[in-house]
Amino acid sequence: MKLSDGGLLLAFTVIAAISEPVFAAKLTDKEHTRIEEPRPADLPSDSELEAAGAVVGNIDIDTRNIFDESDARETNGLFRLANHLHIRTKRSTIKAQLLFASGEKYTARKLAETERALRLLSYIYDARVVPVRYADGRVDIEVITKDVWTLSPGISFGRAGGSNSTNFNIQDSNFLGWGKALQVSRGSSVDRTSDAVSWSDPNVLGSKWTSAAAYVNSSDGSEREVQVAHPFYSLDTPWSTKITAVKFDRTTARYYLGQRVDKFNDDESSYELSGGVSNGLIDGWTKRLTFGMRYDRSLFLPTPGTSMPARQLPPDRTLSYPFVGFDILQDKYTRMGDENQIGRTEDLYFGTQVSGELGLSNSAFGADRNAIMLVAKLLRGFELTELQQLFLTSDFSSRIEDGRARNLIADAGAKYYWRWRPDWLLYAAFSGTVTDSLDPELQLLLGGDNGLRGYPLRYESGTSRALLTVEQRVYTDWYPFRLVRVGGAIFADVGRTWGSGVIGNSDPGLLRDVGFGFRLGNTRSGLGNVLHIDFAFPLNNIAGIQKFQFLVQTMQTF
Repeated sequence: MKLSDGGLLLAFTVIAAISEPVFAAKLTDKEHTRIEEPRPADLPSDSELEAAGAVVGNIDIDTRNIFDESDARETNGLFRLANHLHIRTKRSTIKAQLLFASGEKYTARKLAETERALRLLSYIYDARVVPVRYADGRVDIEVITKDVWTLSPGISFGRAGGSNSTNFNIQDSNFLGWGKALQVSRGSSVDRTSDAVSWSDPNVLGSKWTSAAAYVNSSDGSEREVQVAHPFYSLDTPWSTKITAVKFDRTTARYYLGQRVDKFNDDESSYELSGGVSNGLIDGWTKRLTFGMRYDRSLFLPTPGTSMPARQLPPDRTLSYPFVGFDILQDKYTRMGDENQIGRTEDLYFGTQVSGELGLSNSAFGADRNAIMLVAKLLRGFELTELQQLFLTSDFSSRIEDGRARNLIADAGAKYYWRWRPDWLLYAAFSGTVTDSLDPELQLLLGGDNGLRGYPLRYESGTSRALLTVEQRVYTDWYPFRLVRVGGAIFADVGRTWGSGVIGNSDPGLLRDVGFGFRLGNTRSGLGNVLHIDFAFPLNNIAGIQKFQFLVQTMQTF
């Protein structure tokens, strides 16, 4: 639970509730906070503009504040103070994200892709890129964005599977309006207590280069990470490159029926130098070729203060390999709302994406074994009807050693949405995982932290797993103090694991739970989109399992 999600905004909520009874009376609000900028009626269609060979003219960037002070409902003194304290996103920050420039040929799809890219930024609530004028062969464009509160000196609390987590942090995902992210935090979870400092820059010096760095000092080790990259930032990007270095050591635990049964120290180092080339978007498809070199080393040691026999430790492993891959992506998106978010514009993918990778680990590159590295991914979206959607995903990874598969992991999933009433949506999700010869430091787990909400964390383990979730979601028009959108859900989860993992068979059979919860969609803060408050009731009568679980989590989706 975010006790101060958005920092000062929570204080504004509390004070508004106490000191502004007239404001509190306006809790029901049909108006969405999404930006709705109509295209001028006298403007030619996109196809007509493109056929006429129009070029981009002036680009006007309008960065709007958190609260709209022209709206009488948002002229509360506390909201004006929030706007005053907030450093609005700089126009140069938004300009660095644009996929078009003045003088270039006008292409409607580049405007749509720019909108999607802007909405992915954590400091932007919504964005519109609209042609507003056409004269003398030039199209003037207006880019409109709406800020959210990004500075959070706050405290976070979460609970899932009977375990609590806390976090104390100072975080700003839009530092001084430049779009950079800075975080200093101290967090505690069931696994460790950590102090962390991190920085990320999505547009170094206004370019398309990105950089990131992090340092974490934990009760069980440390982590250092640095990355510099020029990604495929659009469907037309002709090349990419990435340099990454990560080094960390931490305690890894293994579980049996939710209880920790052993632990050991995992010291890992990984490095990557990679790149890619593409011909851009052709006939609605983008094809990319990627290549590079990776090095991954894992050393396993007894945890200080324990006497775990060396024979029970996972064997050390060093993989070093060149790789080549591909990515095929269809340009097919649809703009919707009130599916995975509340009151936000959502860009749903109804295309096909296929990617794969092949690597060759060999002692000639510094590896301790010869292996063929395999990775594959498939994503497909279907708009079955205007009111029904289906999304399918599958992932596969493995390495071939001595003629057989090792650490094979294959996932498949399906998500179904049916809006059978304007504000009611039936959601169903199924996922399945099979494994073979998992590396011994890994476990395939199922519990309160990954979908089976009525049970403890990491309760079941095995070599394969299946989970079915059904939710009746409700999206209301309740908009308390114009800060959060309120929704709710009634849900049921059914799942189990099969097979004996590295520590034996902890499969108590098919587990079921039911429950209900509230959803608070954050419209003014960039620090987590949806707050979940759930009450889950296990239906299996198992000794030691509580009669209900109370879960509070900040999630990216409903």
